[in-house]
Amino acid sequence: MQSLGFSLSCELNAPRELVDLARQVEQSGFDFALISDHYHPWVSAQGQAPFVWTVLGAIAEATTRLRIGTGVTCPLVRTHPAIIAHAAATTASMFGDRFFLGLGAGENLNEHILGDRWPPPPERQEMLAEAIDIIRRLWSGEVVSHEGGYYTVDEARLFTLPEKEPDIVLAASGTQSAQLAAEMCDGLIGVAPDASMLKAFDEATSGELPKYGQLTLAWGESENDARQRLAELWPQSGLGGNLKWETKTYELFEDGSEPLTEEQIVGKTPCGPDPEVHLEAIRAYDKAGYTHISLHHIGRDHTGFFKFFEEELKPRL
Repeated sequence: MQSLGFSLSCELNAPRELVDLARQVEQSGFDFALISDHYHPWVSAQGQAPFVWTVLGAIAEATTRLRIGTGVTCPLVRTHPAIIAHAAATTASMFGDRFFLGLGAGENLNEHILGDRWPPPPERQEMLAEAIDIIRRLWSGEVVSHEGGYYTVDEARLFTLPEKEPDIVLAASGTQSAQLAAEMCDGLIGVAPDASMLKAFDEATSGELPKYGQLTLAWGESENDARQRLAELWPQSGLGGNLKWETKTYELFEDGSEPLTEEQIVGKTPCGPDPEVHLEAIRAYDKAGYTHISLHHIGRDHTGFFKFFEEELKPRL
């Protein structure tokens, strides 16, 4: 593991809270942050879903050292890739070399809102490849016209560009998406300690590109409190298969999660005040091959978590 980060959850925090959290993340000694990009929370109990690009502008002014990337933005349906290119270029101009663009194939939860068809997975991968190509071409500063299989761009040019083009890292959940990340991007993001996926990515690249792993955990003054908080605020973690990508509304996520027991929701997620429980999970991500590990804390008491990190976790890392 080269560096440790923190995941800013737009589903759980209002805009000003996210900015304050970013300050705390920097002050606590984390190297980087990921920030989610959602139109809806997964379930209504989470309570928030601010527009990430507005929040990023404020974070750029509130921090001086922290690197941050979207974790992740979908450039397929809800937002045209030319708009993502514009938003990311402006954001990178504000952050300097502290911003990177995390992209992914998205979820129906966020992408259905304009009434567009939700494409099947193979088509989403094709759309993603075309979107990445458009973004990179626009970042060149040239006039771009494009008539592709999925997108049209008509004589567009970005005038506000960062001094250095930001990295693009791609969310991957298997060897196929890892291959696309290797072919077109500057890194990979995953949410599980999948050594085979990371090995496939390394074999297709120099082996030196960053691999970001997001590790969900729940700190609490007791294990029972942490487990209850996770079950209340993040119940969709108990849903398997393709449900997270295909389910359309937060109400349906609530319906699907309602029959789940606390044990089914929590699963192997590290919970509670014992640092060794969380360190064991971090080691599993490190052993799988992630170079950057982002801690995704599910809870409301972030001050308590940062105190736990500084006093219990950080010294052991």
